[in-house]
Amino acid sequence: MEEIVKVSQLYKSYGEKIVVDNLNLSVKQGMVVGILGANGAGKSTSIECILGTKKADSGYVSICGMDPIKNRKKLFEKVGVQFQDSNYQSEIRVNELCEEMACIYKKTADWINLLNEFGIADKVKNPVKSLSGGERQRLFIVLALIPQPKVVFLDELTTGLDVRARREVWSRLEKLKNSGLTIILTSHFMDEVKALCDEIIILNKGKTVFYGTVDEAIKSSPYDKFEDGFNYYNMCKYGN
Repeated sequence: MEEIVKVSQLYKSYGEKIVVDNLNLSVKQGMVVGILGANGAGKSTSIECILGTKKADSGYVSICGMDPIKNRKKLFEKVGVQFQDSNYQSEIRVNELCEEMACIYKKTADWINLLNEFGIADKVKNPVKSLSGGERQRLFIVLALIPQPKVVFLDELTTGLDVRARREVWSRLEKLKNSGLTIILTSHFMDEVKALCDEIIILNKGKTVFYGTVDEAIKSSPYDKFEDGFNYYNMCKYGN
């Protein structure tokens, strides 16, 4: 199976503060990998360094066989990105934002169908600022999927959604995964991680403290529940 994302010895610091400490990651096509950790663990900086939107101090990154900095324009035809703190013009409407996104890429998905699949087609003429937090979150996922990416990065993808909506998003992402889409996500919801992720990497102060499956994480901890094991990696064992 094709290796979509390869990260080796990725390192980033700000002065004496180490934010990403020699991160290693290998993600094959069709996998869902979760980058987890407490607030300030280095999740967002790790993703930014992988994408090349933030320059790492050292290390190697390949996405779809390309360097994310040297091959930025070509690579982003194959990559979808959704960030939780996305900012757009205050008065822009949903359809206008989708059209703007579609204009950037040579080949795109039918964004009207995507809006329908994520349950916000009835908001197509609404200003983005009028959407609820959950509706806006689903819109940002749609925007990440418009370029028909080979890999998509999702940051806290179901924040603001109720239980039913979260499960509907999971179901849609599972279908995309089965079609070959590779997904790298961050999440604070352990049920979401268990439902979606083939593998997880847990960061603690920028350092990888676990890398493997959810079941392996449980077995490596003193606990029977993943939620307790997650806290163990972030607090007990490594001294946060």
